[in-house]
Amino acid sequence: MIKIDCHSHTIASDGALTPEALVAMAEKMQLTHLAVTDHDTMASVAKATQAAIGTGVTVIPGVEISVTWLGRTIHVLGLNVDIHNAELLEGLRGLLKVRGDRAVKIAEGLEKVGVKQPLEHVKTFAKGELISRTHFAQVLIEQGFANNVKQVFKRYLVNKKPGAVEGDWAPLADAVSWITAAGGDAVIAHPARYKLTRTKLIQLIGDFKNAGGVGLEVVSSSHSSNEIHIFADLAVKQEMFASRGSDYHGLEGQWAKLGHIADLPKKCVPIWSKWGLETTPV
Repeated sequence: MIKIDCHSHTIASDGALTPEALVAMAEKMQLTHLAVTDHDTMASVAKATQAAIGTGVTVIPGVEISVTWLGRTIHVLGLNVDIHNAELLEGLRGLLKVRGDRAVKIAEGLEKVGVKQPLEHVKTFAKGELISRTHFAQVLIEQGFANNVKQVFKRYLVNKKPGAVEGDWAPLADAVSWITAAGGDAVIAHPARYKLTRTKLIQLIGDFKNAGGVGLEVVSSSHSSNEIHIFADLAVKQEMFASRGSDYHGLEGQWAKLGHIADLPKKCVPIWSKWGLETTPV
């Protein structure tokens, strides 16, 4: 029997833990398999894999790719990928540049409302080469503009607020192509977060499947029990593999805890069954 979490982050993107600390946490939580899926980078996968030797934890190499679809930002997980694949690496390098350009624009917006040297200060929080909005949130908290990350996003980083800057991310078909070229499986991450109508969601799934995508993250820490059942039914109806992941970032007070997620509904076909793993998690 396995205990698996297919969605987690490290300091390579916007997580709080090093890959070594993340693996230690996975071992503490008695996980047997953990996918390391940082935003637009695979920089921590090799270190996590090395750290997992002798622990009983198997690291699944992965990534969470930022996608622009019909003007919306969607996240696509690439699971069980070859982290040395040239096509995937080249695509991620392009997204790293997009993130760098976006960081400059976010900093310019925040400076206009009194945030002091945000671009310089954000680099003290970004431990890898990738700068995220969460790193800017930590700057604003440090400077007293808000009490927590949730407040920062609501007041400064979304919905036409001073630091709200949309990224020009990868086209959906490109992101899925990179993942499949690397021998991986493409999965739509936390679908409930996009607040799509059912019609739009079906359209997204159709475009995703046409591009070669195969999975839907049915269980996520951000999904309610009702949403889990909705997406389970949808995965079955659309003949998609189902995934489960905490989206763990290791941030203090965050709702997501590593491995603390519901099992997939029995009607679902787990994505990890494609990898020869037992189909029922502990």
